[in-house]
Amino acid sequence: MYRRLFYLTLAFGTVVYAIQACNSSGSQVGEERIPDQISYNFHVRPILSDKCFACHGPDANKREAGLRLDIAEEAYKALKENPSAHALVPFKPEASEVFLRISSTDSALMMPPKSSNLKLSAHEISLIEEWIKQGAKYERHWAFTAPAAPVVPKVKTEDWAKNEIDHFILAKLEEKGVKPNPEADKERLLKRLSLDLTGLPPGIEMMDKFLADRSSNAYGKAVESLLQSSAYGEKMALHWLDVARYADSHGYQDDNYRSQWPWRDWVIHAFNKNMPYDQFITWQLAGDLMPDATKEQLLATGFNRNHKITEEGGVIDEEYRVEYVTDRTNAFGKALLGVTLECAHCHDHKYDPFSQKEYYQVFAFFNNVKEVGLESSVGGPETYAKKPLMQISNEDVKKILSFVNKQDTGKLIVSVMGDRDTVRKTYILDRGVYDAHGTEVEAGTPKSVLPFGSKYAKNRLGLSKWLFDKQNPLTSRVFVNQVWQEFFGRGIVKTSGDFGMQGELPSHPELLDWLAIDFMNHGWNIKRLVKQIVSSATYRQSAVVSAEKLRTDPENILLARAPRYRIPAESVRDVVLASSGLLVKTIGGPSVKPYQPAGLWEAATSGRGILANYKQDHGQALYRRGMYTFIKRTVPPPTMSIFDASNRDQCEVKRLNTNTPLQALVMMNDPTVLEASRVLAAKLLQENTAVEAKMIKAFRLIVCRNPNEKEIKLLSSYYADQLKVFQQKSAAEKVLAVGEYPIPEKIDKRSLAAMMEVMTTIYNLEETITKT
Repeated sequence: MYRRLFYLTLAFGTVVYAIQACNSSGSQVGEERIPDQISYNFHVRPILSDKCFACHGPDANKREAGLRLDIAEEAYKALKENPSAHALVPFKPEASEVFLRISSTDSALMMPPKSSNLKLSAHEISLIEEWIKQGAKYERHWAFTAPAAPVVPKVKTEDWAKNEIDHFILAKLEEKGVKPNPEADKERLLKRLSLDLTGLPPGIEMMDKFLADRSSNAYGKAVESLLQSSAYGEKMALHWLDVARYADSHGYQDDNYRSQWPWRDWVIHAFNKNMPYDQFITWQLAGDLMPDATKEQLLATGFNRNHKITEEGGVIDEEYRVEYVTDRTNAFGKALLGVTLECAHCHDHKYDPFSQKEYYQVFAFFNNVKEVGLESSVGGPETYAKKPLMQISNEDVKKILSFVNKQDTGKLIVSVMGDRDTVRKTYILDRGVYDAHGTEVEAGTPKSVLPFGSKYAKNRLGLSKWLFDKQNPLTSRVFVNQVWQEFFGRGIVKTSGDFGMQGELPSHPELLDWLAIDFMNHGWNIKRLVKQIVSSATYRQSAVVSAEKLRTDPENILLARAPRYRIPAESVRDVVLASSGLLVKTIGGPSVKPYQPAGLWEAATSGRGILANYKQDHGQALYRRGMYTFIKRTVPPPTMSIFDASNRDQCEVKRLNTNTPLQALVMMNDPTVLEASRVLAAKLLQENTAVEAKMIKAFRLIVCRNPNEKEIKLLSSYYADQLKVFQQKSAAEKVLAVGEYPIPEKIDKRSLAAMMEVMTTIYNLEETITKT
C-alpha cells in the first residue's frame, strides 16, 4: 500500500496539481455594529444562552442565587439575595444588575465569574445595554413559535429569480450590496444536479443530450428525468439511513448479524413513490397502531427498532430495555423535532425549556413495546431480529411487499414495533438511572413546543398526529432544513439537530418559514420541495468564488455562489463504479461485503456469531452502490469511515465533512478505485480511437466535463511516460493484479498498466469527488 502511495505520488502528483490548479473555494461578514432595533431572539438570547443560562436558566438544580434569566417575569423580579435590586429594569441599564455585573471590572462582582472561563465581549455588553434601553422586551424562542407566512420580498433584479426561494436570497444579497454569481456552465450544472438527485454522475449520453438541448426548458427536463429515476429514492434514502441509525449488526461487543435490510428497501420505495412526509413518518412511528395495519405499515416501524441491541450474557435486562427506549426517545427529538431532548434525560434541560418530567412523558410513548433487554445470545437465524418481529414470506413479496428484494427462499425476519396489551408504567428516573424510579408520569410532550392536549390518543399514533398538527412549530421547519442541507451543504439553520437556545440562528428566517408553510400547505410533498430547491437560481449559480466574496462571506452564508464540497462517502464509491462501468444498479436487497483490509473484524470481535470473521463477497456483489455496503457497528467500513460516513451508532442528522491525507490514501490505494481504473482502461484500449480521444472520453466519464487542451496534453503525455515505465511486462502485471474483474485475454498488459495509471490519476483529481 505505502509503496504504491509513494509511486503514485511521484508519478502523477504533478499532473493532478496542474489539472487542479484552477480550483479554489471559500466564505464571512464585516464589522460588528449595534442594530437600530435589538431583538431578544436574534441578538440577546444567544449571548445569555452561551454565557448565563448554565447558572441562571431552565435547570432548577443548577440555578444560582435563585435567579432565572430565560423568563421575563423571573428576570424582572426583585433579587432573592437583595430585594432592593432587580436583574433587569426595562429602559434603565444603570439600575439593572445584569448590566452592572457584566460591565464590572471588579472580580468580586463581575459576571460571569472568572472561575467560569466565560466572558462577554464589548460588543455583547453593548447589545445588552441597548436592549435594556429599548425596554428589555422578551420574545418566545423563534423555533417554538408556529411559523407565520411571510410576504415574499420584492427585489430589484427580478429577472434573476426563478422562484420564491430566490426572492428571499436576493433580498438579503441586495441589502448587503452583494451580487449573486451567474448560472454555472451546463456541464458542471448537470453533474451537480445528477449527484444531488441520484448520487450518480451523469453518463455521456445524458451529457450529450443536455448540451445539445437549446430549448428554454432544457434544465427543467433534466430535473424531471432525474426525479423519475429509481436512483433518486436511493439518494434520498441515504440521509434517512443516518437519521434512523440503520446498520447490519446489533452493536455492542458480540455485534452479531441483523436482518433489517427490508426496512431499507421500504425507505427507498417510499421516496421513489413520493410518499408524503406526514405519512412517511407516521408509518415509521406508529404503523403497527393504524387501523387494519398492513404488512407494509408494520415493516415501516422498523425505524424504531434500528437501535443497538445487546446479546451479551450477564447484562441486566431492565437496564438495557430502558436503554432502547431512551434511544428511541432521543432519536425522536433530534430527527423529527430538531432539539436536544436527550439533555433532559438526567435533569431539567440547562438551556431549553424542557423539564426532566417532560422528557419522560415523551419516553412513555416508546416505553410500551413488547421487548426485553436481552432476548437471546448470539446464535443462528432466529437471533437476526428481536421481538417484536415480522416474517416476510415469498408470498408477501409477490403480493404486498413487491419492493423487497428477497433473493432466496429462506426465512426472512425483521424487527418491528408492537405494544403490550397493558400500559407499562413510566417514571422519572433519578439521574437517568434505570431502576431509580421517581414520580410516575403519563405520555405527553413539551409544553414549550406544543401542549399535547386531550384530542390525541396517548400512544405513538397520537404522537404522530401531534407532530403533524400545523401549529407544531418544529416538524416542517426541521425537515425542510434537512432537505436544504442536502443540497447546499449547510442548513438554513446550521445546527440542523438543534433548533433550541444553543443552536445557530437561521441565516434566512423568513425563507425557512415560507418553505415550512408551503411544504405543509402542499401535502407534505417531498419531490415538490426538492424540485423547488434545484429549480431556483440560487441552486443553479456558479461555484466560482471571488477574493471579495471569500473575504466577506467565507462560509457562503449569504449564498451568493453555489457551495463547493466533497460528495458523501457512498457517492465517492458510486462515482468510481459508475464511471468505470462496473456499477450494478440493482435496487435493494441484503448488504454486501466488498474489498476490505484483512483482520479488521477479527481484531475487534468476541469470536462468536457469523460476523466473527469478514467473508468478502464476490461477483456482482462487489460492485453494488455504497449505500448497500455492510455496516458492522463495532468495525464500520474503513474506506467510508475515512470519508466521514456514519457508523450508525445513533441518530445523525448531519455528517462531518473533513479533508484529510487518509482520504488521498484511499483514492490512491483502495482496490475498488484501482480495479475501476483497470477496467475502464481496458475498455478504452479496446476502442479504435486515438489516445487523445480516449483521454477525452475518460475525463468526461469521471469528471463529467470536456477537458481543455492543456488537460488533454498533460494526460496524453503522462500516458506516454507510463508506457516507458512499464516496458517490463512483470512490472505491468504487478500493478494489474488488483480486483476480481477479469482482464481481457488478448490485451497488451503494458499499455493497460499505463492507461490504468492515467485513469487513477483522473480519479484522484479533487474535482472528481467534489460537487461544484
